[in-house]
Amino acid sequence: MAVTLPAVVEELLSEMAAAVRETARIPDEHLSSLKFIFGSSAIQALDLVDRQSITLISSPSGRHIYQVLGSSGKTYTCLASCHYCSCPAFAFSVLRKSESLLCKHLLAVYLGQVMRTCQQLSVSDKQLTDMLLIEKKQEA
Repeated sequence: MAVTLPAVVEELLSEMAAAVRETARIPDEHLSSLKFIFGSSAIQALDLVDRQSITLISSPSGRHIYQVLGSSGKTYTCLASCHYCSCPAFAFSVLRKSESLLCKHLLAVYLGQVMRTCQQLSVSDKQLTDMLLIEKKQEA
């Protein structure tokens, strides 16, 4: 079963991507919609995008993850395909309390995809596995 975002978010991101392709900018009305849906997380996510804090890490097997350097200086791993972030806010506000649709890091990943601003890093399959294992050990 595929995990999807609510239709309104999917549509907004799709419209934003189209606007970026056509005009190389995001219209103010889309930014207002983003703020309405995500509140202060939208501003924080846009700040992460502006600071080029999102890195797409790919391996030869086609696997990929995103790493986001948070405002605290800690790096979080995001899996966009299943809407997951390793940050505490995602675990608490999104999963446990269902107060938010996404954390700022995951929203930044989606915005980085839309705006085509993600940094790119290619690593071996073993390096990608090691990155995930190291993060898992740090969480424990």
